[in-house]
Amino acid sequence: MKHWLRLSLFVSGLALTPAGLALAQASDSKPPTADNQKNDKTDIHTTADIRKAIVDDKTLSTHAHNVKVITRNGAVTLRGRVQSPDEEKAIVAKAEEVAGHGNVTDELKVSAAK
Repeated sequence: MKHWLRLSLFVSGLALTPAGLALAQASDSKPPTADNQKNDKTDIHTTADIRKAIVDDKTLSTHAHNVKVITRNGAVTLRGRVQSPDEEKAIVAKAEEVAGHGNVTDELKVSAAK
């Protein structure tokens, strides 16, 4: 019986062995995605405020309007494509205005000119 319980815990990812804990910690070190957005009210409001600032700026491209804004524990990550370095700077500035300088990770990529 103990063997089956240990096996089922391992298979379900709940193994409490050092290897199991290392696996859990490794999954936390991946870059955040939109699925990682926390349901904390503060994080939701931060994301919404940044999103509103981006969308309200009609000088930005559609690509810029569609960047991902992910907030986890007050730390904001920006991901996606923009059309120019100026757009990248504008979006980062908007995020820093809401979240504070030093709380924004810029993972935006500038698309190559066509």
